[in-house]
Amino acid sequence: MEILTKLFGNAAKVKLMRLFLFNPDSAYSSSEIAERSKTSSKEVRKELAGLMNVGIVRKRAVVREIHTKKKKKIVVRKVNDVGYFLDQKFPYLQALKNLLITVSLHADDSLVRKFNSVGRIKFFVASGLFIQEWDTRVDLLIAGDDLNLNKLDTVIKSIEAEVGKEITYSAFETADFEYRYGIHDRLIRDILDFPHTTLVDKLGIDEK
Repeated sequence: MEILTKLFGNAAKVKLMRLFLFNPDSAYSSSEIAERSKTSSKEVRKELAGLMNVGIVRKRAVVREIHTKKKKKIVVRKVNDVGYFLDQKFPYLQALKNLLITVSLHADDSLVRKFNSVGRIKFFVASGLFIQEWDTRVDLLIAGDDLNLNKLDTVIKSIEAEVGKEITYSAFETADFEYRYGIHDRLIRDILDFPHTTLVDKLGIDEK
């Protein structure tokens, strides 16, 4: 993120560009953009204006459904809103996407350190988004002892806000993982038999 921030001016702009580039078919309201990118409404308005000015983002009228609960019933009402979306005719779209992916999404120790607080990690594999393999089932596989799933979810959401895309992951206590690995669990095999990068292996899985 540091290099990209220097290139593009600030972290908020990088987050917004990633959000649109990784979700090219979606239109977001300014409040949704702020929530997904963990960016203030003021910064979102400023950066949206800049992105529209250069032609990366466009806006259109959209109709959204608002769900509210009244007396144990869910009431749905439709409201008119403004949605912002990626202009897929932007001439440098692929070059920009490649830059934002390769510069900032690293399958290395810096990724593992983000998860130091979630438990004692014994096995950590990065795949999918983190190695630019788009057809894999899972982006991260984590096995460890005393995993705190709430903390894990918080870390994942923080990374999602940075990269602008939902991250799929599987997390197991060590004993459960070793059992599944031993019986050739389909999910585990689908991860380990396809392109991936092993960042932590205290279980000797790569040696088996």
